[in-house]
Amino acid sequence: MQLLIPFASTLSEAGTHALRDLPLPQLGQLLAVLAPGERLGDDEYSLSPPHERALATAWGWRADDGALPWAALHAQGDGIATGEHAWGELTPVHWHVGRDHISLADPQALKLDDVQSREFLEAIRPLFASESWQLAFGAATRWYAAHDTLAGLPCASLDRVIGRNVDLWLPPHPQARLIRRLQNEVQMLLYDHPLNDAREARGELPVNSFWLSGCGRPQPASWSDAPQVDDSLRAPALAEDWAGWADAWRALDAGPVSGMLAKARRGEAVHLVLCGERHAQRFQSARQSTWQRLTRHWRSAPVHDVLEAL
Repeated sequence: MQLLIPFASTLSEAGTHALRDLPLPQLGQLLAVLAPGERLGDDEYSLSPPHERALATAWGWRADDGALPWAALHAQGDGIATGEHAWGELTPVHWHVGRDHISLADPQALKLDDVQSREFLEAIRPLFASESWQLAFGAATRWYAAHDTLAGLPCASLDRVIGRNVDLWLPPHPQARLIRRLQNEVQMLLYDHPLNDAREARGELPVNSFWLSGCGRPQPASWSDAPQVDDSLRAPALAEDWAGWADAWRALDAGPVSGMLAKARRGEAVHLVLCGERHAQRFQSARQSTWQRLTRHWRSAPVHDVLEAL
């Protein structure tokens, strides 16, 4: 059994306080019987968050930071024939203009349906066609673009940008200047577009830009070889809802983590990957002597220390 848990920790001060007050008895017992393995990641400023890097590593993908080809993989899942083209994922978003900076709202807050999303995609299509980009619809919050210049283009994952200053996540890459120009042109086009007039009349957030991520050419991936990903912590973490995040952790501890602990105690091989903002840490079953099994619990770091180090 393999389980990967994104957003298992946070660098937020409020989130850290919530974590320190959170009992996770099943996780503590599980870490006491597993051995630490591979550690991935650098810091909280990498374009690819640790959970994306860990999943890509499980598949054997080779790519630089911010250039993991998620767009091609997701496009294939949406029934799009990707061929050998370089793809990027375009997410329709709302940029909130604040006093000091522009932040990106969670795309789920738009509550776009497929009909509205297709209408917005058709509205912006001519801007991309003028640069010889091919656009394709995948789902309400997933559009795709194909162009050779997207091969290896480093872009920040959406999970890095939600709720944050977008300027900090636009890399100093020559091709990024074109992306910023397209973002500006889309903003101008949609500023007073009838589609947004109708949304605002209904009290909905306007769609006023896009975010590009996951660029690259397809690489093989088999879901059967990858860890099971439990992303129940993602939404409350991105929303900075630390009470909800703590509740989600309790459910994880009582459910999947407890199930993994039972398997480990039966002697089954288990692999756990805990992911924070800086690192992904793997824990795995390992052959241990009787003395090691008896003393490992006392040598294991407290669960909260393990999580806060991610």
